[in-house]
Amino acid sequence: MMLRPRWVAALLLALGIAAAFALLGQWQLQRAVESSVVVERPTEEVRPFAGLAEPDQPTKQASTAQLVEVTGTLVPGDTVIVEGRLNDGVAGFWPVVHLEVTDGTPGGLPVALGWAADEQTAREAADVFEAAVDPAEPITIGGRFLPSEAPIAPDHEADPFSMQTVAVAQLINVWADYDDRPVYFGYVTAAEAPAGLDTIASPPPEQETQLDWLNVFYAVEWAVFAGFAIYLWYRLVRDAVEREREEQEEAEASAAPTAAAEPLGDD
Repeated sequence: MMLRPRWVAALLLALGIAAAFALLGQWQLQRAVESSVVVERPTEEVRPFAGLAEPDQPTKQASTAQLVEVTGTLVPGDTVIVEGRLNDGVAGFWPVVHLEVTDGTPGGLPVALGWAADEQTAREAADVFEAAVDPAEPITIGGRFLPSEAPIAPDHEADPFSMQTVAVAQLINVWADYDDRPVYFGYVTAAEAPAGLDTIASPPPEQETQLDWLNVFYAVEWAVFAGFAIYLWYRLVRDAVEREREEQEEAEASAAPTAAAEPLGDD
């Protein structure tokens, strides 16, 4: 049946329609790629911290991972050690100090000074840093601004005051004499670690690409239509075969009684 001229012609027509649908799908897919938007943010250009974020407000997406310079006064005695921080895949400790911002809207801001492989080294480096800084004189620190992390409860056998994340909601509970003053819901990882600490590995964020999913959906639709064109040809051929078989069976059934009714001739 498939080799009969009419069905060969129908197959060629179906293949032509399927090819046209496939070309339309390819065009839609190219449009999706060409119209995709690469979200670029100048995170590696150092910006003043003033105006980048506001205290008591969530960290904006546009401000996340931005290199900044922030000026403020160090609050002695509020330094905490955050454990379990990875630096190039190695777990260690961060000393995180309390900085009161003075070059923008006033507010508390955690600053991670650097990384140490053991807690003792981290504490000693933090003590040396605090001793070298005059609490009354503003200091400027450069680094990458990141959003606050969620607090993690320590294990039952661990120190109840131990910290594993830079969680502002947890820090304000351990900062001495901290009342309802404003606080930034983010922190800065220092670009240059003080003596005794390694610089925290803080790579720039990867560029985001927003794909036009509507064009992708249309491309998939055209592919389905192309497959349907071939299936429709197959279904029509199959129906023709079944119809021809039924007609042949009916013809044989109607011829059988006639043959049986013919009289037998004399010998």
